[in-house]
Amino acid sequence: MYVVYARCCGLDVHKRSITACLLLYGSSGKGHHEIRRFGTMTRDLLELADWLQGHQVTHVAMESTGVYWKPIWNILEGQFEVVLVNAQHIKAVPGRKTDTKDCQWIAELLQHGLLHGSFVPPTPIRQLRDLTRMRASLRQDHTAIANRMQKILEDANIKLASVASDWLGVSGRAILAELLAGEEEASKLAKLSRGRLRSKLPAMELALEGRMTEHHRWMLRVLHEQLRWQQPT
Repeated sequence: MYVVYARCCGLDVHKRSITACLLLYGSSGKGHHEIRRFGTMTRDLLELADWLQGHQVTHVAMESTGVYWKPIWNILEGQFEVVLVNAQHIKAVPGRKTDTKDCQWIAELLQHGLLHGSFVPPTPIRQLRDLTRMRASLRQDHTAIANRMQKILEDANIKLASVASDWLGVSGRAILAELLAGEEEASKLAKLSRGRLRSKLPAMELALEGRMTEHHRWMLRVLHEQLRWQQPT
């Protein structure tokens, strides 16, 4: 089979280890392969890069295994032509032997130009994706915590959300802070309302006539502390 890349390497990536298969094809027509195992610490990855550089490797291929490929990509990118391959694509290529090591099979497919790399956006786009995903995750966490707090308030028969549509707005937070501080008088709590909620003081006072226990307060304090760190922007 025609050799496309004469100096290439296939990587089998795991959480704690990387197995690398080096394939070198000389001008004489003879091939040479070497298999080495590396750790996944930064020093190990730098050692892998030096090893590849020492053998003048031009192309490196690996499967997109979870998030474990990312640190390797970050170090090898710019030094080699790195190909990230979907595992399903590798399995779909015919001819794989059951006793063939994964890294060697990846290297052989790469050597003959049979791998189609997945699109990996440039670093600024990857960082932007990380930020948007983290923001979405924080919003989900914020909503989940708010829902738990609402259930506790309902258990204490505090109907804050029945009067204030945004019960975690300025007024709701002020009322919640006083509830956590131990205030139980509904009229005092209702007077903390701001803006349009001032027109609903009678309804708010009725809604705040609950039975808040220390058990409720303890759970609310724990969740409220988490909520402070989950503020979406």
